[in-house]
Amino acid sequence: MNINDLLHAQEWIETIVRDFGPVSVFIVCAILFAETGLLFGFFLPGDSILFPMGLMMATGVLPFPLWLACLMFSASAWAGDQTGYWIGRKVGPAIFNRPNSKFFNHRNVERTHKFFDRYGAKAIIFAHFVPVMRTFIPIAAGVGEMPYRRYLKFNFIGVLCWATGVTLIGAALGQIPFVRENAVFVTGAFLIISTIPLVTEFLKARRQRRN
Repeated sequence: MNINDLLHAQEWIETIVRDFGPVSVFIVCAILFAETGLLFGFFLPGDSILFPMGLMMATGVLPFPLWLACLMFSASAWAGDQTGYWIGRKVGPAIFNRPNSKFFNHRNVERTHKFFDRYGAKAIIFAHFVPVMRTFIPIAAGVGEMPYRRYLKFNFIGVLCWATGVTLIGAALGQIPFVRENAVFVTGAFLIISTIPLVTEFLKARRQRRN
């Protein structure tokens, strides 16, 4: 996601908050559910709206209880992940064998398989911080018939770290004047920083393969 995408997402979410007020929290919940649970949701900007939502709630721009929003965001992402898993489990490989279309591209499927092969069960956690992967990893876990209890454990950790964690960080940093005045750039920096665990795991896996 480049700076233009961030600017667009920031303006978009600010417009929603201005026009709908507290109802915007429910709109974000629907976005999170669609992005994590439905195949066509991969283009939605989940990673760039949680941070500013937390920031706007902490600064009073959005009059909504922060704790309740975190609970709703996490529940929506969790429900989306379960939907994706069971779609993959019930429909099976037919999903990944369908022809390319506007909302489905085999390149994303290949990226998902490589991501899963590289990180295994940890992919369930890391995928929340990677656009497109958030949509396809739950489905891939279902297609691969990952034991549901195992999936639930890693999925719960991922949802808390992403939906609740990113919102709370936005709220905490929103108290700082510099962050409020440069929200787009701080959001971009945060998204880059959030990929550090993923990069670390990638380097670790490469080192292990060499050894």
